[in-house]
Amino acid sequence: MIRENISKIKERISSICSKSNRDSDSIAIVAVSKGRTIQQIREAIEAGITDIGENRVQEAIIKYNELRTCELANLRTIKWHMVGHLQTNKVKDAVRIFDLIQSVDSIRLASEMDKQAAKINKIQDILVEVKVSSEATKFGFEPEEVIKATKEISQFKNLNIKGLMTIAPIVDDPEKARPYFRMLKELKDRINGQRLPAGQAGATPACRSGRGNARLPDGQGQRILSMGMTDDFEAAIEEGSNMIRLGRAIFSRQ
Repeated sequence: MIRENISKIKERISSICSKSNRDSDSIAIVAVSKGRTIQQIREAIEAGITDIGENRVQEAIIKYNELRTCELANLRTIKWHMVGHLQTNKVKDAVRIFDLIQSVDSIRLASEMDKQAAKINKIQDILVEVKVSSEATKFGFEPEEVIKATKEISQFKNLNIKGLMTIAPIVDDPEKARPYFRMLKELKDRINGQRLPAGQAGATPACRSGRGNARLPDGQGQRILSMGMTDDFEAAIEEGSNMIRLGRAIFSRQ
């Protein structure tokens, strides 16, 4: 079942990308394994999944440790993603096991992450989470804060901002999520458009948003746009996503 689900997902991605002249191989699939068994995760890996996402640190640690000892030939290629809300008291463990932490939603969290990464001599790859809707259950920086926050986080020596992430609101029609995905793509483009050549980082005239100095030094460009889940990933890809986070689409009977 899992292998069949992944095959169908890849077919859908290929169809979307062919219409928009994109390379389907450029779309990363993160299998969100919250509540799934080790055997289910192994099946996904055997079917070609190389990125595993977890919502809770403690659950991730158990799976991480168990899968490290299994004999899957391609396990060493697996990357672990933190995709759920991260509390500062869990940062130490998170930095130890996750390759990419997608849910950086405050300067305080980023500061603690930088401190813990420095302790183990690690440069932690992260995504800045953006709250594109007004839902109280969502986390992230407000859109108008993102450029300034990204500039501030980029000063932490042990953090490497790879891009942006968002969770669109739950809607009855995927088309209704499209404006939120488009907003994140526009934010990424604005950030990337405000880089300066190396050596000019100090010359930072006000950004186009009118919210102060937020230009980034060359090399701080955002490449990853993590948006789109089981119910809306096709619209997300059409709006520019290059990383989708799928749980039910992979692990549930369709």
